Amino acid sequence: MADEPLVLGIETSCDETGVGIVRGHTLLADAVASSVDEHARFGGVVPEVASRAHLEAMVPTIQRALKEAGVAASDLDGIAVTAGPGLAGALLVGVSAAKAYAYALGKPLYGVNHLASHICVDQLEHGPLPEPTMALLVSGGHSSLLLAPDITADVRPLGSTIDDAAGEAFDKIARVLNLGFPGGPVIDRIAREGDPDAIAFPRGLTGPRDAAYDFSFSGLKTAVARWIEAKRAAGEEVPVADVSASFQEAVVDVLTRKAVRACKDEGVEHLMIGGGVAANSRLRAMAERRCEDAGITLRVPRPKLCTDNGAMVAALGAEMVARGRSASAWDLSADSSLPVTDPHVPAPAGHTHDHVHELSRKNLYA
Repeated sequence: MADEPLVLGIETSCDETGVGIVRGHTLLADAVASSVDEHARFGGVVPEVASRAHLEAMVPTIQRALKEAGVAASDLDGIAVTAGPGLAGALLVGVSAAKAYAYALGKPLYGVNHLASHICVDQLEHGPLPEPTMALLVSGGHSSLLLAPDITADVRPLGSTIDDAAGEAFDKIARVLNLGFPGGPVIDRIAREGDPDAIAFPRGLTGPRDAAYDFSFSGLKTAVARWIEAKRAAGEEVPVADVSASFQEAVVDVLTRKAVRACKDEGVEHLMIGGGVAANSRLRAMAERRCEDAGITLRVPRPKLCTDNGAMVAALGAEMVARGRSASAWDLSADSSLPVTDPHVPAPAGHTHDHVHELSRKNLYA
């Protein structure tokens, strides 16, 4: 185990300051500082507020992770950081911190992709990823179907959302129902008391001529909002539990149906589900049933590893080190629209750079 790479990962793509430490496929520490309460009164994430929160939380969270893992910073084999996609300002805080630590420690720096990290984190739960793996990633900003023959170098997008992501739709419907922010957990909880068949809400992009693997939740969001408005206009009480259950059912029905179809079409026997919405209990239950019926092995990390966290970044960074992928250059920058086809941001071809530079040969951090 001592021969496996020891990597620290930093995640700041949105409102979670996540720092994880991984040795190979073993999670040693997963420290998170969330600013969600600071955004709740605005009904959504405010980029400037998130960036400032990352600045304040970064050093204490890294120190907490090192203490939890029982390792010294000098023991690390590399520093991994989310380079994108995400909020530009928030990403810059994480990238700057990672550069500073890597520079002071004389360790290689790996800028990695947020979405690929969500896939790789499952290795901490269920062991090495089968190759290829089909991944359904669902969160506040993404609803994607990805085929990953090699998580460090080859991730292929099959489909994505063309408007609202699934998590975004949960937040908007929660707002209409006056349930607060974030909407996913509260709708999941309330939906357990409702009837998922009470209201026939639409399933977007499921017609025979629609894109097989793309998602659309804007029409569903509008249909639910208008249904609620009509009830209120008529002076009738809105059955919040039934609305929540029926809305949730429409979302997870589409997500799981398309994911299983993609597995069948591509001849892939494993489906991994990640991202914040993967913590939804109904999504997990329906995916498990449909995968079992189709003979597909389902892999879903525990809920804490589904939401944004540093462990997932460390997991992908450790895989980069283990497979000998080239490190990033010191001029690594944040890319808010980094494509998932770039699992990491290596140094440019022909670029030579000694990460153990003169200033850090004596390990400034020590």
